[in-house]
Amino acid sequence: MSIRPLIAGNWKMNGLKGESSEVIRELLAKVSTVANPGCDILICPPALVVNELAALCEGTSISIGGQDCHPNVSGAHTGDISAEMLKDAGASYCIVGHSERRTDHGESNETVKAKAEAAIRAGLIAIVCVGETLEEREGGKTLNVISEQVKNSLPEGATAENTVIAYEPVWAIGTGKTPTPQDVAEVHAHMRAELSALMTDANGVRLLYGGSVKGSNAPELMGLENVDGGLVGGASLTAEDFWPIIETGI
Repeated sequence: MSIRPLIAGNWKMNGLKGESSEVIRELLAKVSTVANPGCDILICPPALVVNELAALCEGTSISIGGQDCHPNVSGAHTGDISAEMLKDAGASYCIVGHSERRTDHGESNETVKAKAEAAIRAGLIAIVCVGETLEEREGGKTLNVISEQVKNSLPEGATAENTVIAYEPVWAIGTGKTPTPQDVAEVHAHMRAELSALMTDANGVRLLYGGSVKGSNAPELMGLENVDGGLVGGASLTAEDFWPIIETGI
């Protein structure tokens, strides 16, 4: 079946109000030159600017998402943000389980699953991240690690409409290194097979690749079978760098 690509930018802890708005305006200007974009475009900025950027993007081809959420609707969770708050601010997606959350904050598959379920509960599309470390890859454990993370992080009630899976090999994030196209294709085919045992509409789930995606390698990566878009880090911080990646989907 034909799957509409998703090109998503994860800004991580980057972007003050003024510069963030300027990047969005530049992207909107570029998108406005395309009559019917062939992909969905998403920016996940720091939570403090979600509301402002969502307002800028209202009625356009660019969506805004969150980078994380708390599993609960509300409560005594100082410093946390609920999926409902993100939705209220104008977000339509939420990343959960990014390797930086799993590593820096000790998030388990069970925690990631709970956050994904919270995102869906709030009416957001959950982008569930999976990926192996360099040690796991060199130990020949990549597919086993991916299987475990997919099975145990997938939210209850996951469908192709409310869930996206993003493969980001931990060792490739921000390093400039990427797996070979054959390696990426192998992992994405494996994820599709795993999902087929868990979901009735697995063939419609968008599978994103992330990990040092840039304009120079995006055409080859996005052209692989079972790669339905990208989750882009550093290269999404400027319109100049992000637009060539978006063009692979347009």
